[in-house]
Amino acid sequence: MSSAQNDGRLTTHVLDTMNGRPAAGMGIDLYRCEGDVVEPILSARTNADGRCDGPLLQGERFEAGAYELRFHVGSYFRQSGVSGEPAFLEIVPVRFTITDPDAHYHVPLLVAPYAYSTYRGS
Repeated sequence: MSSAQNDGRLTTHVLDTMNGRPAAGMGIDLYRCEGDVVEPILSARTNADGRCDGPLLQGERFEAGAYELRFHVGSYFRQSGVSGEPAFLEIVPVRFTITDPDAHYHVPLLVAPYAYSTYRGS
């Protein structure tokens, strides 16, 4: 028996490593990428815990393929009182591939005004 709906989901979590806290209020955009075509899917904002209130992608929209998260780091740090115009890191793009539509893909971002890291979390 196969499921008509995928059980997988995409989530993220952003930590402000400069201040040692969740990056609350950061804007995030999600895109689907097919070759040179980049299609916007949604825009979200992190909550007080540095997470989005629900999965960014799930159900029948959660398909195998290439995706990109764009984290609005520059505006987040400006709102947090970090000066610098233009910001060294304005938007941090993270392009990744979903291969299993029944899996949980968690893409955390650890960020400071001049550096970031990411990985596939759980």
